[in-house]
Amino acid sequence: LPGPPFTHQQMPCKMVYYGQTSCEQDTERYLDVVKYVFSCYKKEVPLVINTMGWVKGDGLLLLIDLIRLLSPSHVVQMDIYDWKAMPPLTPEHVHFSAGLHTKGKQQSKCKQLGADSVESSKYPEGEDMSAPQHKLLYVHPEFPRAGLAGEVRVHSGILRDMSILGYLGHLQSPDIGAVLPLHSLVPYQVPFNAVALRVIHTDVAPSNIMYAVNASWVGLCCIPEEVRCQTDGPVLLTQTPVCNCLGFGIVRGVDMEKKLYHILTPVPPENLRLVNCLLLGNIAIPNCVLVGQQGIEGEIPYVTSDYNYSI
Repeated sequence: LPGPPFTHQQMPCKMVYYGQTSCEQDTERYLDVVKYVFSCYKKEVPLVINTMGWVKGDGLLLLIDLIRLLSPSHVVQMDIYDWKAMPPLTPEHVHFSAGLHTKGKQQSKCKQLGADSVESSKYPEGEDMSAPQHKLLYVHPEFPRAGLAGEVRVHSGILRDMSILGYLGHLQSPDIGAVLPLHSLVPYQVPFNAVALRVIHTDVAPSNIMYAVNASWVGLCCIPEEVRCQTDGPVLLTQTPVCNCLGFGIVRGVDMEKKLYHILTPVPPENLRLVNCLLLGNIAIPNCVLVGQQGIEGEIPYVTSDYNYSI
């Protein structure tokens, strides 16, 4: 209602950096993240859960997991005209259907034999009688092509870039004037041994970790364990933590001699003191940031057109 999301960004009460635009590759960690974030909900105000648009195959099963996990009071299901792939997510359907990581309840024999009355299905002894009790609000459009995705995927990539650019806009001076290029801004210096490091979406050999981190978008996170390192670092995590994310930044350089990361971020210093972990995901810095650097003569840093596809 207030307009495109990138125009009115707010710091969330609780945030985890998942590091990918789709949860398809790691649905278990996605559910762990949802549980972690939901655990801070105090139930003092109404909560609206905006689910993904992935509702086919495993996406539908994951949605059933989420409804079972979060126990909403209402489910709003918006269907597409003349599309029968998705059943109405009634309490009964969620109760008896298997999700991706959760099991449905066994139906009683009279139900399996075809009794179509909900009242005729008896719960086995000891069955949880409190399982789903949500009210389904089912929206079914009656005109052709309603709800078709069209070019949503193309637009979602553009909106993601706009969100990142909007976030980086907080690095600029509040005074109206020329927009400063990122390479003219002074970065924070962060010692290698002050923060733990983890690449979320793929395995990177420790010898190549700095190549991966340099010129990358990172989540600035806080893990409960104290980061301890006997050497100058870097400190590498062996597993991806589910932990608080306090904001984001760009590693705009790595000083191997002084063992420092150079990080640009609009996160205020009082929050940066809590950061002890950098998570690198599969989220890229918008191309325009790298290609449109001002005042550069010759080759643009971090950009190449001479790429060997056999690598």
